Amino acid sequence: MNECRNTSSEDFFIAAFSMSSVGQLELFLGLLVIYLIAFLGNLTIIFLVCFVSKLHTPMYFFLCNLAIVDITSTSTCIPKLLMITLTQDHRIPFHCCMTQMFFFLLCANGEIFILTSMAYDRYVAVCKPLQYYSIMRKNIYIVISASAWIISTLNALSHTILTSILQFCNSHDINNFFCDLNSMIALSSADVTSRKFFMFFETVIFSLVQFLLTIISYIFILSTILKIRSSAGRMKAFSSCTSHLITVILFYGPLMFLYLKPESEDSKEQDMLLSMLYIVAVPMLNPLVYSLRNKEVWGAFVTLKKVIKIKINLLDFIVG
Repeated sequence: MNECRNTSSEDFFIAAFSMSSVGQLELFLGLLVIYLIAFLGNLTIIFLVCFVSKLHTPMYFFLCNLAIVDITSTSTCIPKLLMITLTQDHRIPFHCCMTQMFFFLLCANGEIFILTSMAYDRYVAVCKPLQYYSIMRKNIYIVISASAWIISTLNALSHTILTSILQFCNSHDINNFFCDLNSMIALSSADVTSRKFFMFFETVIFSLVQFLLTIISYIFILSTILKIRSSAGRMKAFSSCTSHLITVILFYGPLMFLYLKPESEDSKEQDMLLSMLYIVAVPMLNPLVYSLRNKEVWGAFVTLKKVIKIKINLLDFIVG
């Protein structure tokens, strides 16, 4: 066991995707384009919510939090994968691996809590419209958001600390494209039975319960919508929830398939592709879903564009 004492000073190796040099180049270019779209799209959402006053509502406040999570999660995993694909250097120091794992867990937990908070916001908006602004007061939704970040941080920190003290005597080859918790525990030479039980318990509490709360919220929402007599009223109520519902499906779909399907050695490449869906594809699609289906976001974008144009013209006039 003495040879495992200095694990924190050693390098680990991320397997990533095995393919030809042409395939590596195509992967690099594809990932780079998707990453830039995800980064700039979510940055635009944050910018609009912060600087356009008519978007200062609970729904867009949570959307801004979701955009922060998406930027952080993609920036945690994708730049390193791009470097591996470009340089073929698969090494990652242990402390960098733990840092990557911490931020990924923080974002994964944060996204689950924020999606649940958004479901509650939509529930209040549809089922209790007259009480919406009294229930979703500014201090309430700020506390909800802060609680989500604090709980997610503590959870990610606990997993990271517990993983960092494990011994890795047999192998340092991470069979994934980033340092995820399951891959790190699978590498450990220590007895991880209790750790796996803790992970299962945590998954039930943080993931399954939050997912069920989201489903229950939408059961009440759909029940209320069906009671609306006018078809126009039903469409208006349902359209206010569709963007969030699409985001929930995009996030939970690949995640549930990944963790509920039988585990096997032959499915590692498939697991990485599924992980790629909710780490890269979902953050890229979220801004598109909320902007393409939302007239308020488009209106805010046009308003901000006009304000910026006026300020530029004013600045040119002053300078000129």
